[in-house]
Amino acid sequence: MFTTTKAFSGFSVDDIDAARKFYGETLGLRVSEQNGLLTLHITGDRDILVYPKPDHTPATYTILNFPVDDIEAAVDELTRRGVRFERYDHLEADDKGIFRGGGPLIAWFTDPAGNILSVLQESA
Repeated sequence: MFTTTKAFSGFSVDDIDAARKFYGETLGLRVSEQNGLLTLHITGDRDILVYPKPDHTPATYTILNFPVDDIEAAVDELTRRGVRFERYDHLEADDKGIFRGGGPLIAWFTDPAGNILSVLQESA
């Protein structure tokens, strides 16, 4: 039934204007808006719907992962753009916020609504 349907994901935020600025300006994604909803246009023709929710609760898991070729450069550039990287008690990160304890190199950060995102380098 769904083998030919172009599915897409979505998540909520508490402030569409802040989300538009963060995803469009800070992260540099192509963003469109229609009927009070944002669409993030990412590579691979995978649109993501961002919708307002007054009683929004941030996701407690990573909602978007951005693979990068050079995590050091990505973290440095995002830091320059005002992004603050998260640190979790159970995952020891380096001074930049990059976790190097197994699996891909990864650094987590949040959007203005508190949703968790990451940049990750799949191969070192």
